[in-house]
Amino acid sequence: MEQLFRAGRTGMDEQDLITQSKDGGLDAFNQLVLQYQGLVYNLSFRMLGDQATAQDLTQEVFISAFRHLDSFHGGNFRAWLLRIAANACRDYLRSAHVRHNVSLEAMTNDPASDPVSMLPSKSASPEEYVLRRELAAVLQKGLRTLPKEQRLALVLVDVQGFSYEDAAVALGVPVGTVKSRLSRARSAMRCYLEERRELLPDDLRF
Repeated sequence: MEQLFRAGRTGMDEQDLITQSKDGGLDAFNQLVLQYQGLVYNLSFRMLGDQATAQDLTQEVFISAFRHLDSFHGGNFRAWLLRIAANACRDYLRSAHVRHNVSLEAMTNDPASDPVSMLPSKSASPEEYVLRRELAAVLQKGLRTLPKEQRLALVLVDVQGFSYEDAAVALGVPVGTVKSRLSRARSAMRCYLEERRELLPDDLRF
């Protein structure tokens, strides 16, 4: 992924980087980009299903974050950043230019964005690996069937590993709303996969 800012190395912790960035320090902000660009990209990819679009949106998220750093007054910077990303995904999905087809070829060629990571990892033979890659495509299609708010909750908690509290901050909703959306999303994905149980590895069939 193309870097937004020139790379530079510092020994500052995150709060120092944020302080320097607020003062216009691009080198400091670039360290934050390097730390969180994978997180933002993975959320964008799983929400939108297209590599190129996710890359473009990731750049837009960091540009927006840099411009609005003064609005960050402490707390969980990761959740604050993911809130910007979540809003950007919502805006894109509402736009009239959204392509509703899913780029499965792009998804299966990008191991870092493989939704199979939602499943327990195990040592696999080459044949099993191919099956799990095919399953990854099915999972991505399943994610695309969810309403965007449920999809966001599922990706943040079950894929990105956010706590309910951090997901609530990222989504700008109460914790109870996150739990409710997550419950509905999990139920919908379970039904989706049950209908395609022949594609699941034996140890993951319901």
